[in-house]
Amino acid sequence: MTERTFYSQPTPRRLYVHDDLTEEVRRRLGPDSPAVALGQRLLDLLREDEDRVVVLTLEDQLDRLVAQGAHAPYELTLGLARAGERVASQVHARTGWFPRVRRIDVAREEDGRGGYTLISTVAASLADQLGGLERCRSLAVVDDTVFSGLTMRGILGALPPGLLARTRAFCLRGVAETLAGVATLCPITAGVAAPGMLLSEISFINATGLVLRVAIRRRGQEPLAFFDRPEWLRAWFPGYDREVLELCRRLNALLEPSSGAATEDATSPGRSDSRSAMPYGS
Repeated sequence: MTERTFYSQPTPRRLYVHDDLTEEVRRRLGPDSPAVALGQRLLDLLREDEDRVVVLTLEDQLDRLVAQGAHAPYELTLGLARAGERVASQVHARTGWFPRVRRIDVAREEDGRGGYTLISTVAASLADQLGGLERCRSLAVVDDTVFSGLTMRGILGALPPGLLARTRAFCLRGVAETLAGVATLCPITAGVAAPGMLLSEISFINATGLVLRVAIRRRGQEPLAFFDRPEWLRAWFPGYDREVLELCRRLNALLEPSSGAATEDATSPGRSDSRSAMPYGS
């Protein structure tokens, strides 16, 4: 069996796309960059598929999360990877809930056999990163997305005995079924809780993952962007996947010019290639 078979994607009835691309492009290349217009074209194309695709904005998810009730400031907050750390900072700016954040450098990695492994992305092990929590009086664990639950459940399961009773999890978005599973370990608050079965009915992706080679970690290999796996784009965006692929390639050429992608500028026609190509969710 091939890796493509292992990591195939069905066409979900509802695909949620978090727009973290607009701000990322502006930050990297400036508000007047041609890449900003390209990114807007990509997101507008996805929004046209209004019966299937929902483009989520950060502000709406933060509003929904905060509206679910206030919390006293937590003694310590674990931000899961850079995304979780960023969400903790954004929520804290509105609420004051997370005054002290410790980033846990963790990621989901394809094992090459059809499964995923939770790994530390720094020299310190996960156990070392989670050290010294025994006396913590109140703990928040924050991630951006809870999809399969591998990351959140893995971190919660590695906490010192007894600490779960003083822990609450938070995320901007998640699959309702997975969130219910996490809630058996500790309470969890999500901005958007989407009903439906994983993958076949519901999927979540970040818009930056379509374009930047950070989305798919593979054991012993360089990471990929979603556009490196065109069969996933065909499943997610049936009938207009080639347009999505072309825009992703052109954006990647501007954002990661040394990554080996096409190097056309924002106004030139893109090239096609036969790069073997492969989702997402923690």
